[in-house]
Amino acid sequence: MATQEEIARFGAVLGELHRLLRRRTVARADGEPLPEAQVEVLLLVRGAPGISGKEVARRLGTAPNTVSTLVRDLTDAGLLARDRDPADRRVVRLRITEAARARMADYEVHRVALLTEALAELDPPARAAVLAAAPHLDALLTALRVRA
Repeated sequence: MATQEEIARFGAVLGELHRLLRRRTVARADGEPLPEAQVEVLLLVRGAPGISGKEVARRLGTAPNTVSTLVRDLTDAGLLARDRDPADRRVVRLRITEAARARMADYEVHRVALLTEALAELDPPARAAVLAAAPHLDALLTALRVRA
């Protein structure tokens, strides 16, 4: 079993990797960065089109009024669309717009390029080990989501 120190280092490395990759990708894409909370909403809505604002708040562990503000800002920016649920007009269903889809695709291209360049600097066994870890990191992500 891993020590507490090893687990803490793992978490710190993941956090720094995420922050650095995000900053460098945004700089490379030459775009105006979105706040992390807005990115989280877009990613969630992209993965679950038609999700309600209430469900977004629950899944992100965020207050509904915070999500309302994020949704309003993303809608004003043309990145999110709100539709009334035909079965219950009180419920708003969310979906990303084509502008958001294009922006996310552009971001993905730059992120993949950055990772490709960085991975090329690793020796082949290290590169293979990092890439082989992806399914295990996915499983870890799922385990963390379930616990939330």
